Amino acid sequence: MRLTEDHHAFRASVRRFVDVEVNPHADEWEAAGRFPAHELFPKAAAIGLLGLEYDPEYGGEGADHSYQLVAAEELGRMDSAGVGMAIGVQSMMATPSLHRFGTPEQKREFLAPAIAGESVTSIAVTEPDTGSDVSRLRTRAVRDGDDWVITGRKMYITNGTQADWVCLLARTSDEGGHKGMSQIIVPTDRPGFGVSRTLDKLGNRSSDTAELVLDEVRVPVANTIGEIGRGFQQQMEQFIIERMFAAYSTVGTCDKALERTRAFVHERSVFGGPLASKQYVTFRLAELQAQVELLRSHNLAVCEAYEAGEDITRLASVAKLTAGRLVREVADTCLQFHGGMGYLEETWTARLYRDVRLASIGGGADEVMLQVLARLDGLPA
Repeated sequence: MRLTEDHHAFRASVRRFVDVEVNPHADEWEAAGRFPAHELFPKAAAIGLLGLEYDPEYGGEGADHSYQLVAAEELGRMDSAGVGMAIGVQSMMATPSLHRFGTPEQKREFLAPAIAGESVTSIAVTEPDTGSDVSRLRTRAVRDGDDWVITGRKMYITNGTQADWVCLLARTSDEGGHKGMSQIIVPTDRPGFGVSRTLDKLGNRSSDTAELVLDEVRVPVANTIGEIGRGFQQQMEQFIIERMFAAYSTVGTCDKALERTRAFVHERSVFGGPLASKQYVTFRLAELQAQVELLRSHNLAVCEAYEAGEDITRLASVAKLTAGRLVREVADTCLQFHGGMGYLEETWTARLYRDVRLASIGGGADEVMLQVLARLDGLPA
């Protein structure tokens, strides 16, 4: 798969957005522990970032998935990783199920404002004692006439303090395991819905991440996305798209970090010459860049297979696993080559090092990706 001039023009527009609307504010937003999503998202929407693949009837761009790949790479180049992640949640994690399985009425009420950046969305699956093992989910939605009455807690929710609605996964029957779950649109202004606390994280500090409490929150059964009882299966499909975002954005993160480090080793003088004159340094940076190129090629293959309607479970799992490990290696090497300066908070390497650690945890831990791949290989997992 090869990108066209249209892709490159779109890339340039996203890079301008990042350079003008995000990077100048990165330090301020990191210190504040949040960014103004309701101010930034309409600007992201103006260049199509929040609905690239979605139906133009609801404000989407109607583009193919390759434009999502380009956008994610550029979001990965942000100086504030939490902002890129928040935009990814809006465009590739909280809304894909709604676009694919939602009713026209749901799309007009909830999807269209999200695409326009007028509302902020979030995905609410993880719970305090239930992370990657979604089958243990305990939040319940009990039917009462035409309403669901929802009680439970959700944890590690990106955009959680600013979201206008969440795509929530809850148990809607007494069937155990992965059965009997449904995806439900829950507006955050409903009585009983609350943010119990904002989480203080190691990295991605500009992204507001919350623990949510639902105490008999009433929403119409009409807010159910797709088929009642099929929420687990729908969410697994949505997770695949989330993992693709992680792999795509990692390429941009690694590219920028290696670019900056190559420039630094040319300027840094050690033992009578530039750091770049040391063979180990140049070979290590070249080796890492080669691995980034391999991930980029794999991502393009994932994108092409997705557009062809193929099952990309294996491809996306390989991409997510590889991306999480590679970006950690890149961040560690870049910090190492900056020496003591790299360990200071005033140097970009420190923030990068903290931010990328999430890559092997969020959206499915490395161990979950290995479990998926082992099963596909016919091994006990």
